[in-house]
Parts: sequence; C-alpha cells; structure tokens
Amino acid sequence: MDSVGEKQAQRSLSMSASIMYFIISLILNSLGNVLTLVTSAHVHPSFLGSAYWTAGEANLGNAILGNNSLALFWAFLVLGMLISFLNALLMRKLDWKRIFGNFIFMLPFSIFIQWFSNIFNQIMPDATTLPMVILYTIINFIGVALIATAISIYQRVNLVLHPADDLMQILRFKYFKGSAFKAMWASYIPPTIFAIIAFIITFPSLYNFGIGTLFAFLFQGSITGVADQYVFRNLHHQAIDVGK
Repeated sequence: MDSVGEKQAQRSLSMSASIMYFIISLILNSLGNVLTLVTSAHVHPSFLGSAYWTAGEANLGNAILGNNSLALFWAFLVLGMLISFLNALLMRKLDWKRIFGNFIFMLPFSIFIQWFSNIFNQIMPDATTLPMVILYTIINFIGVALIATAISIYQRVNLVLHPADDLMQILRFKYFKGSAFKAMWASYIPPTIFAIIAFIITFPSLYNFGIGTLFAFLFQGSITGVADQYVFRNLHHQAIDVGK
C-alpha cells in the first residue's frame, strides 16, 4: 500500500486507462451489491443480509419509498449525495467539482443496481434446499468481496468515487494514516444511522441484516487492503486530495 506522499499527489495514469479501470470497478461494485441483496432476499428465513452500506440504504429507501421498482435507485442516489456533503464537512471545503464527480458516479451506479437487481431477482429462485442455502451464502460472501475489490480499484484510480468510498478514503488518509481497516469501520457510522431511522419508521421490521452484513462489517476493509496489493498490482493511488 502506498504511503500518502508525493507519489500519490500526482496522476500517472492515462485518462483512457483510468476510464477502463473505473468501468470495471463500477460493474464489480454494482454486481457485488446486488448479489448480497438478492441472496439475502431469496433465503427463508432471512439470515444472510447484504453489505453494510447496502443494507442501511436499502432499508431506509424501502421505509420511506415503499417496496417499489425504483426504491433502490432513489435510495442509493439521494443518500449517496447526502454523504457527499458530509465529505465536504470532513475536508473543511466545499469542492463542487468533487461533489459533481460523486454524482457522476452515483447515477450509473444506481441504474446498474436497479438493473442487476431486476435481472437476478428473476433468474435466482428461492433457496429451498440446504445445498442451495450454502451456495447462496457463498455467493453472498463473494458479493462482499467484489464490493471490496471494486472499492480498491476505483479508490486507486481516483477519477470519480462513490460518496461512501470517498468518505472512506478521506478517513483513511486524513485521519487513520492509510489504514483501510480502521477507515472502513469509521465509515459505517452513516449507514448505521440510516438503519436506525428505518427501524424506527418500520418497527419491528428490519431487512438485509445478517451474517453477510457481519462478514462485510468485519472483513470488507481488510479485503480492500489486500486487493490494493494483489489486484492490478501496478495500479497505484492517483492524485489523493483529502483536504488540509
């Protein structure tokens, strides 16, 4: 893992390569999120859960908007943009270019989330046997790993970021001396607040929390740190800016 310094302050990656890596990471992240959501929804009784941010945003979106076909799209887009302004507060500057970059990320990401969700909800049946439950559990954990790997890739590219991962990067390099593990844990505070609000609105219902969520909570940051070293090993952190 690179240390924060002169090497990270510069951009050595071409724009075409940056866009290629970004597209790969965007697809991986969307797919990983949906795999955790769909596997959680198709195991009964529900015990898997989804990735932590995904669970918090999906619960609040369903609590406010109901279980409709566009709930995920609007939940991920609006809540993501709220985090953009939290990031500005942590950086102590309102960087409209950065916030617009977050929006540029969130729009296709939210579309992919809804699109992948519609596809996999149709092609993945309910798990009715023990082997299917085991398979869905493995797929759920793979989804978390895909999310963590995607975060590693587009944080290093640093072209535009998901606001939640921008938050993690700010925490990682401004407050936690480069530790992906500590930054990931601290970045889970907002989705925890989302989940609490959703729980209050829909009491006693709360969905998409389970062992997959616990797996993500404990290991997603560590997987991101490992991916930094072993996935696209020549890809280094580009032009990091976490404020003064």
